[in-house]
Amino acid sequence: MKKSCTRFAMVCSLLSLSTSVMAEQLWPDLPQPIKNGISAQTDNMVFVGLGAAGQSFYAMDTASSKPQWKKLADFIGPVPDQATAAAVAGKIYVFSGSGKVESTDKAPVIFDSVYVYDINNNTWSKQNTRTPVGLLGASAYPLNQTEIAIFGGYNKQQFDQYLHAVSTIDKDTEPQKWQQTVTDFMQRAPEDYQWNQAIQIYNTNTNNWSTKGNSPYLANCGAALVGEGERITLISGEIKPGLRTPMVKAVTIKGSQVDWQQLASLPDAANGQLQEGVAGAYAGKNEGALIVAGGANFIGARGKAEQGDWFAHDGLSKHWSEDIYTYRGDKWALASTKLPQGLAYGASFSTPAGVLMVGGENATGKPQSKVYMLRYEQSDVSIID
Repeated sequence: MKKSCTRFAMVCSLLSLSTSVMAEQLWPDLPQPIKNGISAQTDNMVFVGLGAAGQSFYAMDTASSKPQWKKLADFIGPVPDQATAAAVAGKIYVFSGSGKVESTDKAPVIFDSVYVYDINNNTWSKQNTRTPVGLLGASAYPLNQTEIAIFGGYNKQQFDQYLHAVSTIDKDTEPQKWQQTVTDFMQRAPEDYQWNQAIQIYNTNTNNWSTKGNSPYLANCGAALVGEGERITLISGEIKPGLRTPMVKAVTIKGSQVDWQQLASLPDAANGQLQEGVAGAYAGKNEGALIVAGGANFIGARGKAEQGDWFAHDGLSKHWSEDIYTYRGDKWALASTKLPQGLAYGASFSTPAGVLMVGGENATGKPQSKVYMLRYEQSDVSIID
């Protein structure tokens, strides 16, 4: 569906008022803070919810002259963290995530469920299917009107066992046993975690699962995904708990043909510091440029891993990035503009007006309700509040 010229012109005229962060707020904040939630997009409409927002689910028309968030029907299942979602043919499909089946459970698990939100009827339902693998931290993309492609995802059996162990061992009375359980899990090499390497395909018409081959690279969780037609770009993400990668790759899927391509990696920081990569970054396209902002990592972890220390983030503090990168003409650039604060694990959407950033968490881990628009301007990025 095409946006009307009147609406598009109105959005552009508003954006022209600013070249940096505007004092007047043009994009409304969420009614409640959110992190580790889900997001989906259909034409002008963007949808966010779950995660730290609980069962709440919201939508906003980005082409409206006065965009506002609208609360939708509440989610009907156990609330998932870090689920993945995609919109196809008027419905939003929500896959996996982690949480407690019952509030009284001692430990969370990785869900293998699929829920569906019907946009026209404002209703939720549960699909009669199970995900073939754990999809916690995975990235989903609608290939067409019947198929959703899903990349990455934690190994359900391994992670469920680990979560149960660390949740049931009393850290105060058995500190050595608890720490040894954590160390045994965290010191494994990336391949040993057996994350989902295949491109999982869910057919919304038949309710069936299939695959379209495996990624030639290490599987990622928490990777940012930006799609255009048949081409999907996956940016950074984890290759094991606590360790990120700066690698960026693209995959083109045409029917049964799948072509992978490694793009230039995220550049080193302005001070020459080794690029760690980020998980939970915001990403989208504007004016032909790919914009990547924020995300979280452990500075120093990549260097330790390259020395063979696979518990690479042990003793390191988590870092929430304020950096913004742009990719155009096969080259990355570090924008002079920075986010108002380090942010990660929110939602992001590509719109004609710019890349919309929604929610996330800050350096204290606190969920946020802020909404920003990132706009590519003359090789740099402006931020509109």
